[in-house]
Amino acid sequence: MSKSSPRRRFGGKSTGTVTVIEARVHRSSARNAKVAFVLTAIIVGGLAAVVATSYLHPIVALLLGGLIGVPAGAFVWLLVRVWPVIRLLWWWSTEILLAVVLLTGWVQLANHTSTLVTLVVVAVVVGVPAGIPKVRRLVIAWSWCLIVRHRLRVCFAQFIIANQSGSLPLILWATPTPVGERVWVYLRPGLSAKDLEGRLDKIAVTCHASTVHIERASEGNAAYVRFDIKRREVLNARVNSPLVDVIDPSAPTSASPLTVPTALDLPDVEVPTVTLPTQAKPTAGKKPAPTANGSKPAASSSSDADDDVSDWI
Repeated sequence: MSKSSPRRRFGGKSTGTVTVIEARVHRSSARNAKVAFVLTAIIVGGLAAVVATSYLHPIVALLLGGLIGVPAGAFVWLLVRVWPVIRLLWWWSTEILLAVVLLTGWVQLANHTSTLVTLVVVAVVVGVPAGIPKVRRLVIAWSWCLIVRHRLRVCFAQFIIANQSGSLPLILWATPTPVGERVWVYLRPGLSAKDLEGRLDKIAVTCHASTVHIERASEGNAAYVRFDIKRREVLNARVNSPLVDVIDPSAPTSASPLTVPTALDLPDVEVPTVTLPTQAKPTAGKKPAPTANGSKPAASSSSDADDDVSDWI
């Protein structure tokens, strides 16, 4: 695995390098591969030796554990070492698969059919998506999904800080939406959704979009986020309403002008009548009861007949 390949002119002079894997990622993978090899060899070899001591001599069991642990550690070392290459292949997996399918189909078609049939099939495969608007829009939408995954990777590599080992966020997949694309991303340690919210305008410029929104895609995992990339506005489009066909075109229109109410007028609402209760008249010959301290209550200054409560309202 090489991180760069030199380009030379005629005569042996070097003109520069083409970077495939960044130097920081290359060094980090080498360091992690060594650590993984040592840990795997010790753990697997030790466990194998402990199990083997029940059936073999301890020295033989120790040798057997080494024979098992070293190959296991070598396998883990190889897996960690080539992980940057595997991640690069993952980034281009869809394009590689499409290229393999198209190339294989072209070769098989050219080998088993005549030239005329081959041209007709190619014209149908290319012309149908280009001629039918619905299919053409679908193909363009999925093509933008492939482009956006690479544009987001450029954002993470150029102006978004990754962790110290140089590991970029893992871009999982993308699907088209009515306004653009939706991309799911798994963030690495050292990066959060709050760090990305302040750079959404730069991400929109890189993705050739209008706006970009980010939100968590999982309630239990903050590293799993979702990017909503918006390219167009669908709410301002003109929609044909079926209510127009229901209206009778021969129905007369109202000639009265539309009046806008300026005040609240409720002539049909009746005003409620409030009746207050009157005081009961004292019984003739009955003396008022004394108060708690034995004194007589004060006499009323006016009688019920002379003073009516309703006159004060």
